[in-house]
Amino acid sequence: MGDHKRTFTDVKNVILSAHEDSGPRDKVSFYDKWAEQYEEDVALLDYRAPTLATDCIAEHFKGEKGSAKVLDVACGTGLVSLKLKEKGFQCFSGVDGSEAMLKLSRGTGLYQNLWPCLLGLEALPVPVDTYDVTVIVGALSVGQVPVSFIEELWLATKPGGYMCMTTRANPDNLQYKAELERLLEAMCGDARLAQVCVTEVQDWERAVQEHETGYIPGAVYLYRKALATQSS
Repeated sequence: MGDHKRTFTDVKNVILSAHEDSGPRDKVSFYDKWAEQYEEDVALLDYRAPTLATDCIAEHFKGEKGSAKVLDVACGTGLVSLKLKEKGFQCFSGVDGSEAMLKLSRGTGLYQNLWPCLLGLEALPVPVDTYDVTVIVGALSVGQVPVSFIEELWLATKPGGYMCMTTRANPDNLQYKAELERLLEAMCGDARLAQVCVTEVQDWERAVQEHETGYIPGAVYLYRKALATQSS
């Protein structure tokens, strides 16, 4: 009996099955089932968002990385925090809706705090105006975390702190992406945020939809929270 090696076809079937789930609690159940295979599968997917986001944060962050407090939202198995640790960050808290994912992230030893939270249904269980960096990679897309969640991310970020977000830019997600950008633009217009960097990337991850080929595009957004805020 040989070990079964997962293939890209296996990954496609897993991801496409997620689209059959109708609500947030269904999505959490999907991630609970996927947790053990997640890291192997995203490697096969050539999923570049964690690397692109952490490179962006490390390049633009002003301050002492070793003492900076990082909130990793939708932390999954800990891929983003692991890459940030490689960049010199050390103080991590994480939030995720999947208990199976949280179990794996606990096992990494990366996090000082980990909290369960159904993003978009429950308020973030974290103190306001606290984190030097808040980051959400992968969860901001149609059918997952609503655009309005950005307000909660803003609340958790300390004045002068950084917010990093990613989303896909394939046709199925373009309306969501436009809504996200409108909200970020409005928050800049209200002087609550300032744009640091927006990076559009063509080769984001391998396409899984039948009507797509090659790689789909995506985007990384990095903003800074205004020093004078009224979040508290």
